[in-house]
Amino acid sequence: MKIVTATFASLLVTTASANPFAPQTTQNTAKANYIGSLMRGARPTAKSQLRRLEEEADVDISGYSIKFEQCQLVKQYAGVNGNNNNNNNNNGEDSILATKRFVIFRLCPENSCSSCNSNYGEYIVDMDTYLESTLRFKQEQQEQYCQACEECAADGNDDDGNDAAARRRRRHLAYDNLNCNTCYDECKNIENMEVNGYVDASEYINCQKVYENENTGKVYYAGAMCSGSGTRIKIALFADEQCSLYDGSVDADQHIKNNNGYNVKLSYHLLKQTFPDSDCVASCAQVDENDAGGNDDGGNGDQAQQVEVAEVCQDLYEAAGKCEQVHGFVDGMKNYEAYDNQAAQEEEVCDFITMIKSGSYDQTGEIVVTAGRSVLSGKAKTTGGQKFALTFFVIGTVGLSAYAFLLHQQLTKGSGHTLSEQGGAMA
Repeated sequence: MKIVTATFASLLVTTASANPFAPQTTQNTAKANYIGSLMRGARPTAKSQLRRLEEEADVDISGYSIKFEQCQLVKQYAGVNGNNNNNNNNNGEDSILATKRFVIFRLCPENSCSSCNSNYGEYIVDMDTYLESTLRFKQEQQEQYCQACEECAADGNDDDGNDAAARRRRRHLAYDNLNCNTCYDECKNIENMEVNGYVDASEYINCQKVYENENTGKVYYAGAMCSGSGTRIKIALFADEQCSLYDGSVDADQHIKNNNGYNVKLSYHLLKQTFPDSDCVASCAQVDENDAGGNDDGGNGDQAQQVEVAEVCQDLYEAAGKCEQVHGFVDGMKNYEAYDNQAAQEEEVCDFITMIKSGSYDQTGEIVVTAGRSVLSGKAKTTGGQKFALTFFVIGTVGLSAYAFLLHQQLTKGSGHTLSEQGGAMA
């Protein structure tokens, strides 16, 4: 287990500008990036050689959806200088361990997140990247939803065939259950969240100071943390500015205040959408609104719609460690030369994911020796079975030592008597 952890940890040792799971940069991908910078905003033709070079490193995952699986904190070796960087403050205590936050997710065949048991890919990415990508997607989705809600009444009154009406119809098609009456109240509640004494929990996913008492010297930092089961992501309080020293004795709502100094409650309306129980987080198929079938009637013409990979899926796929072949994922990195480096490390990534899912770490990231019982840390405890085995081993060792001593005495006396009887002489 330690070997797997160390091997995977080595994959994380990168510079600030490098991504540990990014595809290997080859001559082709570098050229594609250069071409992409030149051609940004342009549309190459179907037979364009430039288009082929630009897209040859992109894996087509448009037929899949993101499913959240598990969140886990892991304490790993922080390097020679430990965790005592210029921006760290562990209450005067140096530590050689750094707390890493990971999210495991799957790419399931489209609309099969509730029964995603085969032909899927499994991935692991740092929590910051996961939340940044999914929250940006959910925020845009929420804004589009409320915009569609505001236009809901106008939709039935504007049938003159203009582009604005067509765009509204296409937008409404994405929300089959849109109810003009209920959605208005929902969007107003979101808009008036702060007025009602709430603050969006997603504003505290990055570690930040939320409380300081100058008289007692008590300081609390708020940041994202995994629940004990790993099925939820919550905002918790920590004693250090790296959010690695979790304090479970206090509630975040009691110490988070608004700009006026009043306590506010956390709203998980947006954050909870990044870790649904069985639903998909996002579909990877995205249709360009300006190219939805080439018509103004909602994209129901004869021309096929242009489907692209959604940005949230592309970002997470490129940033994540990948475990695909063992799950029968046929559209993955093995078919792309740019991912050869990751393909060579796929077994290590799969082993690390398996170790996390098996319960090898507790909520705070400490290594669990026996599942759910003993934790290997500065406050390690032994179970009843371990105590019995240790006691039995000690008593058995003492008994064997005593028996060996008596046996040695008998053999020594017996040998001396035999020599005297034989008339042995000493020189």
